Amino acid sequence: MNRRKRLGVVAATALALTVTAPAAGAQAGHRPGADPARAVLPAGDGWASEGTGTTGGAAADASRVFTVTTWEEFRTALAVPGTEPRIVKVAGTLDATAAGCAAFEAPGYDFARYLADYDPAVWGYENEVSGPQEVLRAASATAQGQAVKVKVPANTTVVGIGRNAGIAGGSLQVQGVDNVIVRNLTLESPLDCFPQWDPTDGATGAWNSEYDSLVVYGSTHVWIDHNTFTDGAHPDASLPSYYGEVYQRHDGELDVVRGADLVTASWNVFTDHDKTLMIGNSDSAGSTDRGRLRVTLHHNLFENVVERAPRVRFGRVDAYNNHFVVPSGPYVYSLGIGQESQLFAEKNAFTLAADVPAGKILKKWKDAPVTVAGNYVNGAPVDLLAVHNEQYPDEVLRADAGWTPVLRTRVDHPRAVPALVDHRAGAGRLR
Repeated sequence: MNRRKRLGVVAATALALTVTAPAAGAQAGHRPGADPARAVLPAGDGWASEGTGTTGGAAADASRVFTVTTWEEFRTALAVPGTEPRIVKVAGTLDATAAGCAAFEAPGYDFARYLADYDPAVWGYENEVSGPQEVLRAASATAQGQAVKVKVPANTTVVGIGRNAGIAGGSLQVQGVDNVIVRNLTLESPLDCFPQWDPTDGATGAWNSEYDSLVVYGSTHVWIDHNTFTDGAHPDASLPSYYGEVYQRHDGELDVVRGADLVTASWNVFTDHDKTLMIGNSDSAGSTDRGRLRVTLHHNLFENVVERAPRVRFGRVDAYNNHFVVPSGPYVYSLGIGQESQLFAEKNAFTLAADVPAGKILKKWKDAPVTVAGNYVNGAPVDLLAVHNEQYPDEVLRADAGWTPVLRTRVDHPRAVPALVDHRAGAGRLR
């Protein structure tokens, strides 16, 4: 069912329900008529409000407010020295790869030669690729990475101006800093120009790519609000296949990893993607991730995503009032239960195609407890844990994540969630 039709179906129901909420214009820390670049995360709004809260660059002096219209201007604004508050306003769409993939190619790299050299009929599946073309591919990938990755400093707000602001092909790196806000941007997934073939990945090998749209890496107090994450003009369905495997050119849309902590992601749209949102990137990262990776996900739309919405390791994650739309087609799971995870999933709404069983919503990666409460599937209450354990008896999950979230400013009835989220989430919808 397309988005417009879904809105019509649920709107009347949503309007009839009583919700605990501020006025619509006050949602997500923004007052009507106020400058969204000066907005701060409201007190009590998820994990990013813990302690000192999240203010980004709201207090920036005029000299540290930048309006940018190109990718190079954006990089320059973020590179201005100092950790005093700064605001970077994005006008229009910034294209990080406007010059095309050829601009990053190392001399001598030849994709046709790469395919010939590492064809499984020649190379086999036992050993990872090596040799001249792999060296040149790696050098080309390094050049692209240097061009498309940009670090966001501490005490910074990055905000789109108006309804049509965004970044195509860029990767925002919030790494080792505190107090960052990213709002009102359409983030089109970077397209990896030089995926690596790994014949040892699974039984038939796989193409592996780099570059997430947004990475929170070892950082604290990060608010990600009213953005649209999408594959845009290059969905997976448009990608070719080589060696019988999809030539995968996308990585994730949002990753929260390597000791990151105190993150709130609210009113975002995640759409048309495979491996979407990862919280914790390794089962062996307990020394850095245990006790951290505290993330709140609320009022987000996950539409036509295959998996990781999110996949959780170690983190104490509060996921409530999100809308998950799963059509017919490729689908693995929505909520991934991983190593020592403590996921609390409450009052979410799931709109599933008729051929998608509700038991697939949860996925057991490692034995860890999970709390699910008050969730609705296709307009009716469903015990997600019970239905998962019944339909997948070889992957039984345990109940009770062992904690109860308290950092919430509004909790809506799950029947109201589809209309509220579908109307208000995403870039260009700040009120």
